[in-house]
Amino acid sequence: MAKLRVGVLASGRGSNLQSLLEQSLGGKIDAQVVLVASNKADAGALEKAREAGIPTRVIDHRGFASREDFDTAMVAALREAGVELVVLAGFMRLLSKVFLEAFPQRIMNIHPSLLPAFPGLNVQRQALEYGARFSGCTVHFVDGGLDTGPIIIQAVVPILEDDSEQSLAARILAEEHRIYPRAVQLFAEGRLRVEGRRVRIAPKADPPETALVNPALPG
Repeated sequence: MAKLRVGVLASGRGSNLQSLLEQSLGGKIDAQVVLVASNKADAGALEKAREAGIPTRVIDHRGFASREDFDTAMVAALREAGVELVVLAGFMRLLSKVFLEAFPQRIMNIHPSLLPAFPGLNVQRQALEYGARFSGCTVHFVDGGLDTGPIIIQAVVPILEDDSEQSLAARILAEEHRIYPRAVQLFAEGRLRVEGRRVRIAPKADPPETALVNPALPG
């Protein structure tokens, strides 16, 4: 069976990209990262991709007159690579309608909170200042809002009495590395269906009969 062709967009160090690459190259998920693209030439994610032998592209958003023009160029690069699912891994750009219409319900993002709580930036600081007892991370499909798309999978992380932004972020990141590849695998298996705000996850089909008989039995 052909593997799902994944394009990863990243603007930073590529921590979640690394976990996806390890799962993919290790044969643990039915997906292949075929392109890593960034709007920043010095993004650490690009180096991680090159070390793994994955093609990379740099498309600097500063060279475009509008967000739509930039997204058009990024979409063209992804389509050229035959990408079927777009995965955002620390991509610090909001996507325009141009991008969303090119890959409808085929763009995933991960956010370091239990959405809809604490969208946006400085998430761990928000949780600590609010006095929350739990935080976590969320993989969701991307829509036109800020961290508002339908939720696919979440992981809960307790907030400890002596937590700092850094210690909480580190424990959340460990869970991100677990659930993001899982969300990609569910997509690869064709088990995700969006109904309004709900993402339905179909049960896994029974494995096909693997025994072969030669000559074939009658009937």
